[in-house]
Amino acid sequence: MTTLAPSDIAHVTALDATGQAELVRSGQLSAEELLTAALTHIERLNPRINAVITPTFEQALDQVRAGLPEGPFTGVPYLLKDLATEQHGVRFTEGSAFLRAHVSRQDQDLVRRLRAAGLVLLGKTNTPEFGMSPTCEPLLHGPTRNPWDPTRTTGGSSGGSAAAVAARMVPAAHANDAGGSIRFPASCCGLFGLKPSRARVPLGPAYGDAFGGWAAEHALTRTVRDSAALLDAVAGPAPGDPYPAPPTEGPFRQEVDRAPADCGSPTA
Repeated sequence: MTTLAPSDIAHVTALDATGQAELVRSGQLSAEELLTAALTHIERLNPRINAVITPTFEQALDQVRAGLPEGPFTGVPYLLKDLATEQHGVRFTEGSAFLRAHVSRQDQDLVRRLRAAGLVLLGKTNTPEFGMSPTCEPLLHGPTRNPWDPTRTTGGSSGGSAAAVAARMVPAAHANDAGGSIRFPASCCGLFGLKPSRARVPLGPAYGDAFGGWAAEHALTRTVRDSAALLDAVAGPAPGDPYPAPPTEGPFRQEVDRAPADCGSPTA
């Protein structure tokens, strides 16, 4: 595996996902070098923070060396929350001791779309048991610590993903939200967290609907543009969806660059 100098690692991991993808696209950095930077950061910080509970580093390296698809985030390292979204062949516990040895037998539609966008999946992040807590302190994996202040909560249920992004292990990470599980950790860890409209991102094939439409899949990011571009990459209907999401006017990433004056005036 190729290596980078510590100063280079600090520079690269400070970039958002869009910035890291541009380095790979322009040839300034290889996907393997980007992966090395992320793994170095995770191995140094995770023992204290406990954000990543199921690493898949070897699979990630195999994914890079096999060749990545051309997408908006080719080569960018990414982590999956260990709740609801499954990755074939990877442990899937949902924070519960009951599922401590369970291994997924399929990819969720979302995982397929993340790979198609060029993202490199490095492992699973911590979550409270079945996501049923606004903190991230499962008995199975232990608590995740807030990288800004280890005595403070990361929020939940996407606390592992939030801690990983705030600590710059990865520039963005998967999260999901029914009653605040993206938004609470975003607030606690100083990140951007958007809960999309129901059905904007597919829940299949394991689910069609969850919690009567309350549950939504998306991400935690350090920038608004990353959240918008990630949503563009994974949004859209899938076979078996029980209902459609509202139509959009165009790419979400395009909306980030619109001046407030171009958004129209509020109506009574």
